[in-house]
Amino acid sequence: MFTTSAFDRYQSGQSLIHRLDPRVKLVTTVAMILSNVFLPDGAWWGFAQTWVLILFFTWLAKISPGFVLKRSIVALPFALVAFTVMFTLPGTELTQFHLFGWTLTISVEGLMRFLSILVRAWLSVQIAILLTATTTFPDLAHGLRHLHVPLILIAVLSFMYRYLFVLSEEAERLLQARAARSAKIPGGKRTSVLWRAKIAGNMVGQLFLRSYERSDRVYHAMVARGFQGQFLTFNPHMMTVKDWAALTFVLILIALIQISNLMV
Repeated sequence: MFTTSAFDRYQSGQSLIHRLDPRVKLVTTVAMILSNVFLPDGAWWGFAQTWVLILFFTWLAKISPGFVLKRSIVALPFALVAFTVMFTLPGTELTQFHLFGWTLTISVEGLMRFLSILVRAWLSVQIAILLTATTTFPDLAHGLRHLHVPLILIAVLSFMYRYLFVLSEEAERLLQARAARSAKIPGGKRTSVLWRAKIAGNMVGQLFLRSYERSDRVYHAMVARGFQGQFLTFNPHMMTVKDWAALTFVLILIALIQISNLMV
């Protein structure tokens, strides 16, 4: 079941992945991302093995593969900024073309690295999506604390997460107020871009002031309810034999992926 917020895509469930300790999921997520980084350019067999592993975990979590795949595609445009590596990495010339008086040469090694960067980014985002889809944010924060991540960093992440919702709610109220006061007259004169930019600037200023005032009220309300710098959770956060076994199993699989690619 999806949450209604655009910022939180946690899917509640009772799968094996959901029941694992958040520390296990955090460590395995970081380990799989680092495994992608350490795989050499063009290690398509290793990338395929990692993807199969992700699909296996998605199946264990009882989450639709389409949910993970569709959301992971969003990250690909950000990885496209690495396209310049095709022209800057020296190597065997693949093709050459002219652009505005410049001669651009694409090397085989450059193309291989660019495609590898895209695949690494795509797989890493899928792993992160699977983590957030099976772990609530309070559990993630507690997992980071148990892993001895600096408390100030966890506090910043926690408040950022909390106030994203505050900012979203205030923006929605402003948009509703603008829509209620902006009747469209059929055949009426269209407003200029400058006028709309001015209104948008005023809305941004109002959003900042409203968010600042509301954040103060939210802070005092949280303190009045006993907030001490961390979100509470019903998770006991006790590492069981099942958690240790799952962590060991995944780390062994990651090590086997690395070893199999060294032998290719």
